[in-house]
Amino acid sequence: MSAPAARAAPADLPEAADTGGIGQAINDYWDRVKGGDIGSLPAVLGVVVLVVLFSVLEGETFLTTNNFANLINQGAAIVVLAMGLTFVLLLGEIDLSAGFAAGMGAAILAVTLTERGWAWPLAILAALVCGLLIGLAIGLLVAYLGIPSFVVTLAAFLALQGAMLLIIGEGGTIPVRDEAVLTVMNDNMPVLLGWLLALIVIGGFAGTTMLAIQKRRREGLAAEAISVWAAKVAGLAVVVLFVVFLLNQERQRAAARITIEGVPWVVPLILVLIIGLTFLLGRTALGRHIYAVGGNAEAARRAGINVQQIKLFCFVVGSVLAIVAGILLASRDNSVSPTTGGAQTLLYAIGAAVIGGTSLFGGRGKVLNALTGGLVVAVIANGLPLITQKSGIQFMINGLVLLIAASVDAVSRRRAAASGR
Repeated sequence: MSAPAARAAPADLPEAADTGGIGQAINDYWDRVKGGDIGSLPAVLGVVVLVVLFSVLEGETFLTTNNFANLINQGAAIVVLAMGLTFVLLLGEIDLSAGFAAGMGAAILAVTLTERGWAWPLAILAALVCGLLIGLAIGLLVAYLGIPSFVVTLAAFLALQGAMLLIIGEGGTIPVRDEAVLTVMNDNMPVLLGWLLALIVIGGFAGTTMLAIQKRRREGLAAEAISVWAAKVAGLAVVVLFVVFLLNQERQRAAARITIEGVPWVVPLILVLIIGLTFLLGRTALGRHIYAVGGNAEAARRAGINVQQIKLFCFVVGSVLAIVAGILLASRDNSVSPTTGGAQTLLYAIGAAVIGGTSLFGGRGKVLNALTGGLVVAVIANGLPLITQKSGIQFMINGLVLLIAASVDAVSRRRAAASGR
């Protein structure tokens, strides 16, 4: 083949590299599901089933705009905590201290704001630095000394709980009165700003995905069909616009003199974290290295990846995001107590990550899984008390849901291994 012909060949590739339309995309997705790559499908189906169930049993209470907004506030801290745990779970590790790391961050925030009189940016910075140090300590012990993460984080679980008792005092409560901090979980965006946020999300998704398609075509790689792209954008638009429409409705009773409407301020915060962390995992070399270490640490080491640094980084990210979750807890409760971040907080966060599709065995999962799984956890936590006030039944159902999620994860991994995925 002559040199001119060799150079001309790649120009013909883009035309032959397009994938099929919507029908082909559905078939490909179904093949992946049958092969064990189920992603967030169980979480999405779980949300649909739970919403229908609670709507039938307690529709007058559950199906209200006020309760819908409560779902967001109830699940926000769990979702952020689950995002951090996703990085640790991707390695095949565990962090049992994340709940009380969140509580520790909330305690430092409350003490510096209320008792020391610090400005809220400095108080938040101090809390985040605490998370950085916690993550460094855990990561160094796990990655460089080789102590199992279960042992290290269990020790941190106990130590952080003790540190919180020393800071706050047994049975004590520190109020949080800073308006900027309280606004995050207790106030809403103006209605017009909520619609603008919706347009930014839809337009941003449409633009970035279209640029990715065009880039693949220029490089002669298989690219998503425009019909599939349009269907995804339309689906996202319907969901986002419907959610914003619901949140922009008046949620206060007619007799009240105040107005409660708009998208909670915590929503853009969660969106920024999801977009940023998703980009890190999916579009950077660091993200690819994290998946490689989680898939096979020894193979990653032989490929030249610094496994110890990757583990250290993931534990730091997990602890820092735990601090962010703790700040959200303090904002929602308007106070911090020794139980902040305790009780079922950690279990709910792990459940959210696993239910959303992150594997307990490492190497598979996305940050978005924390959101979809968090929705399941929030719906259960919100709907169960409407049906029964018996804590025993609620604990049993929560345990059953987590067990089902772990079972689905195990089965899907077996199917993926059998199919060679």
